[in-house]
Amino acid sequence: MARELGLNRRTVSKYARARTWQEVVRRPPRKFSTLDPYLDYLQQRWDEGQHSAKILHEELQTKGYLGHYQRVKMAAAPLRRGLPLDEPRERPPSPREAARWITTHPHRRNPHINDRLPRLLESCPELRTAHDLVRRFAAMLDNRDATSLPEWLEDLAHTGLAPLTGLARALREDRDAVAQGITTPYNSGVNEGRITDLKLHKRIMAGRAGVRLLRHRVVLVAHLRRRYADRPTVSPR
Repeated sequence: MARELGLNRRTVSKYARARTWQEVVRRPPRKFSTLDPYLDYLQQRWDEGQHSAKILHEELQTKGYLGHYQRVKMAAAPLRRGLPLDEPRERPPSPREAARWITTHPHRRNPHINDRLPRLLESCPELRTAHDLVRRFAAMLDNRDATSLPEWLEDLAHTGLAPLTGLARALREDRDAVAQGITTPYNSGVNEGRITDLKLHKRIMAGRAGVRLLRHRVVLVAHLRRRYADRPTVSPR
């Protein structure tokens, strides 16, 4: 079909799998409106036979709606054409957002994410598998207990997902180091911080930082930090 129509295979696949025309129409997610809490009532009154936007607007005002009549008229327009109400649609999370939701501790997620994440995992078994593995590894880090590391690596290798299988292979090669990282309080955070600091200085100098100039700046900043760190703290009176 793609060859005959001269279209991309992904485009043809999207159209072939669509169950309704709304799935193939490119529309940005509608923003939340002050009318949204009253959509159920609007649908109910329409089904009961009240098709006057003016009267519907007056009824909604008695229920606390403060919006303009024109907004009610626009909302009722699809109903006049036999279409469903144009309800707000959630924008699907980007891969980066989904990864952040999964790796964030459940107690540190905001209520909005705690509401959306279970629905995302329910619609994607692969993400649920990744989520469960991430939480199990996080539990090992929290408890500083690497006892279940071999079992976890075995489950990671048999997920059938190429990225996770490759990760399992890499971690197995450094299993002792991984176990040490889980069970001890030591980490490379300080070194990573120094490297990040060095990159920051180079970016600040807009690419003009040759080795000699960069070394001079790093040494000077380190000297200033040490001098200010050694100053006695004066408590306020």
